[in-house]
Amino acid sequence: MKQTIFQGAGVAIITPFTEDGINFEELGRIIEDQIAGGTDAIVITGTSGESATMTDEEHKAAIKYAVDKVKGRIPVIAGTGSNETSYAIQLSQYAEKAGADALLVVTPYYNKCTQKGLVAHYRAIAESVSIPIILYDVPSRTGVGIQIPTYVELAKIPNIVAVKEANGDLSKILRLRAACGDSLTVYSGNDDQIIPILSLGGKGVISVLSNVAPRDTHNMCQYYFDGKVEEAAKLQIEYTDLIDALFCEVNPIPVKVAMRKLGYAAGPLRMPLSEMEPAHEKQLEDALRNHGLIK
Repeated sequence: MKQTIFQGAGVAIITPFTEDGINFEELGRIIEDQIAGGTDAIVITGTSGESATMTDEEHKAAIKYAVDKVKGRIPVIAGTGSNETSYAIQLSQYAEKAGADALLVVTPYYNKCTQKGLVAHYRAIAESVSIPIILYDVPSRTGVGIQIPTYVELAKIPNIVAVKEANGDLSKILRLRAACGDSLTVYSGNDDQIIPILSLGGKGVISVLSNVAPRDTHNMCQYYFDGKVEEAAKLQIEYTDLIDALFCEVNPIPVKVAMRKLGYAAGPLRMPLSEMEPAHEKQLEDALRNHGLIK
C-alpha cells in the first residue's frame, strides 16, 4: 500500500487578495483558523485559490508562505498543475524545495491531450520530484478526464499515490477502486459526495466547504472512520443547502463571498471571475445563517 498523505478533510483554501497582490497576513489568519477548526490538510494554490490568475511569483510565494506558516502541523499540498508540462515541472520542483508535503496536479486543460499524453505528462512530473502526487480529475473544467486504464498505468509510478476525483460519477469511482485497489488513495473532489466516496473506500475530501465549516467537514469524515455512519450521513445531508449555495455559481466565487461574510478580508475576485448575482448571494446568506455561521 502506498503512502496516505492525509485522512479526513483537506481544505481547498482561498487566496485573500488585495488590489495589488496576496494579503499574506489574512492568509495566515485563515490558515490558523483552519488548523484550529480541525482541518486535516491545507491545499494551497488550487482552483479555490484562484491559481489560474496568479503570477508565477505569487504562486510560488503562496506555497512558501503556507509551508512556513503551517510548520509541519498538518500536511501542506501545493497545486502545481499546468497545461504546459515544463511549467508544471518547474512549479512542482519549487514546491518540493519549499517544503510542501505533496502536490495536487490537475489534468492539462485546453490542450485536451490523449490518454497517452496524460501518462507522459504525469510521468515527467513524477520523475522530476520525490514527494507524493495527487492526480486531479475535473473534466468539467479541463475538458479531459482520466480513464480507468490510465489510472492503472499511472498507479505504477511510485510517487503517484492518490487522486482527487471531481468527475461526479460514482460508478467511475467504483471501477477505479476495483481496478487500482490500494495503489491509489481516492479523495472526493465534490462536497456533496463525501460520504458516498468514503463508502467506496475513499480516505477523505479536498473541500471547498471546509473554508466556511472546517470542524463539521472534518467531523463528517471522522464520524465515518469511527463507524458512526448515521452521524456522518446526517451531517452530509444537513449541509446540502450550504454546499448547493457554494456551487450555485462557479467556484470560487461563492466561497470567496462567503468568507467575506464570515469576517475575513478575502478581497476581490480576479477577473474574469465576477461578483455574485443578488439572488445567489441571498441563497448563500440564507444557508450560512441556517448553519449559524452568520447572524
